[in-house]
Amino acid sequence: MAFLADSLARIKPSATIAVTNKARELKAAGRDVIGLGAGEPDFDTPENVKEAAIQAIREGKTKYTAVDGIPELKAAIAAKFKRENNLTYAPNQITVGTGGKQVLYNALMATLNPGDEVIIPAPYWVSYPEIVALGGGTPVEIVGPQSQGFKIGPDALEAAITPKTKWLILNSPSNPTGAGYTRAELKALADVLLRHPQVWIMTDDMYEHLVFDGFEFATIAEVEPRLYDRTLTVNGVSKAYAMTGWRIGYAGGPVELIKAIGTIQSQSTSNPSSISQWAAVEALNGPQDYIPKNAEIFKKRRDLVVSMLNQAAGIVCPNPEGAFYVFPSCAGTLGKTTAGGKLLKTDEDFVTALLEEEGVAVVQGSAFGLAPYFRISYATSTEALEEACTRIQRFCGNLR
Repeated sequence: MAFLADSLARIKPSATIAVTNKARELKAAGRDVIGLGAGEPDFDTPENVKEAAIQAIREGKTKYTAVDGIPELKAAIAAKFKRENNLTYAPNQITVGTGGKQVLYNALMATLNPGDEVIIPAPYWVSYPEIVALGGGTPVEIVGPQSQGFKIGPDALEAAITPKTKWLILNSPSNPTGAGYTRAELKALADVLLRHPQVWIMTDDMYEHLVFDGFEFATIAEVEPRLYDRTLTVNGVSKAYAMTGWRIGYAGGPVELIKAIGTIQSQSTSNPSSISQWAAVEALNGPQDYIPKNAEIFKKRRDLVVSMLNQAAGIVCPNPEGAFYVFPSCAGTLGKTTAGGKLLKTDEDFVTALLEEEGVAVVQGSAFGLAPYFRISYATSTEALEEACTRIQRFCGNLR
């Protein structure tokens, strides 16, 4: 339509949201569908967090707050960064947004000029390149191949940096692969970044607490303190605390950048929900003992899904370090025909046929910048995962 902004032509709708919506529609129409598209824990929000929200409502804490977060939440975030990441941030170095996505969006909108380049390791979360493009920047994708655990190395990073590079976005553990960068791997990337002072670093640490097999999480400003002044360390309460719908994300970074993010937020959404902020105070300051217990449940689910998928004909599923996703290759199924008569040419064909013929909703790898793969979120019940993987095995076994 002629009246829509040109910038809209630069972006695509979220593939993960599209898959979740399609699964919902099919369910509403009476189809038996198992949705493995959404990145959302199936655990309930902890009782103490819910009670803190109810208490905030009863105490009338329902008015506008400071645009970028109440002082109590900023103090809780600062304490969390110090306790868990050995990073020191003052209140004016912390911003709170309506989910981690808003914090990332605000930071890119506040800093990008036309022609600025943003390095994004692929596979990537679907929103990174789209937000960069919307902000007038140029996404520069570097593929971390399966042979390198879906991670980029220092040589690839060095080769991608130009005088126009403004940001590197690092997500560990990763959505969609679950790949986690070790301290040594981060140090190797940091050594490259120290040689290029124009490059800022945005770390998306949303899955920090969901790591397995003794993997030790680290974030880059902690690993290389000399990068502290040009790193935005982003996190939130949605995954570890099962608070996706509460919409609270936060970041620590340099004062000038945090102030700019606040300016953008002041002219868009203003403050995040006051109730959600008080709930997040309790989440960060309250008991943390359920987090490792939940991570252990995720680990068991991961082991189940990896084992069952690797028994499906034509599927190869690596074992991720963290998050709650697996990113299997479906290369071995391409060129074959499904029981329903559909020829599989791409990973998108694979996921479409899987949904239509077996009622399992997953997301194609091409949406995350690497084909032919697909992403499964195992943040759902063990029973649902077993049934879904059985259907995938049947689907693959029927290919001709």
